[in-house]
Amino acid sequence: MGTDDVTWLDDYFPQWEKNIYSVDDRKAILRIPINKGRESMVYLSYIIDNYDRLPDNVLFLHPNRYQWHNDDPDYDGVPMLRHFQMPYLEQEGYVNIRCAWSLGCPREIMPLAEEGEHREQVHAGGDYKKAFQVLFPGEDVPKYVGVSCCAQFAATKEKIRERKKSDYERYRKWLLETELDDNISGRVMEYTWHSTFTPLALLACTALGVVHRSACLRLP
Repeated sequence: MGTDDVTWLDDYFPQWEKNIYSVDDRKAILRIPINKGRESMVYLSYIIDNYDRLPDNVLFLHPNRYQWHNDDPDYDGVPMLRHFQMPYLEQEGYVNIRCAWSLGCPREIMPLAEEGEHREQVHAGGDYKKAFQVLFPGEDVPKYVGVSCCAQFAATKEKIRERKKSDYERYRKWLLETELDDNISGRVMEYTWHSTFTPLALLACTALGVVHRSACLRLP
């Protein structure tokens, strides 16, 4: 948003190419169709806009330097990104930038058990089930969904392109048309990115805590 300070990215990472989308300035060069679904609308718009000219590696980040979900004692994004292991990303194709399990694992969302039940706003429950069936038609809805929060991750262009551009357009169409509040639609997408970039057959193990794919940042 216009009130966010993103100058730290140029100050500390001048060699990186930045694509900073505005969600509240209709005159901005990089903008989204509508401010809906929180960061997911930006991420999907970037992928759709750049699908045929993606860089080798892409980090999807929130704008502010200090955020409680950064894996750093001071919640500082600078040391977190300085210690990011790019070779590990190139090996895995997709990594969650957060390693902490304290939020999101091992069973943050239970789509089947929560179906039809009223949940607090931070949960998705049955709404996740309905969304999953639209986003991944023909796939079995997982019994449990667990992944480290909070929608900051990295992916290679090869991993992104394992899905067709039309898939990402379908995800964004759902986000544009859903009647869910932002806190729920954004929550659904937050706990869907790993399904987008990881074979669904592997996710059964991930949900049980057997496999954990993360950036494994080397923090001081």
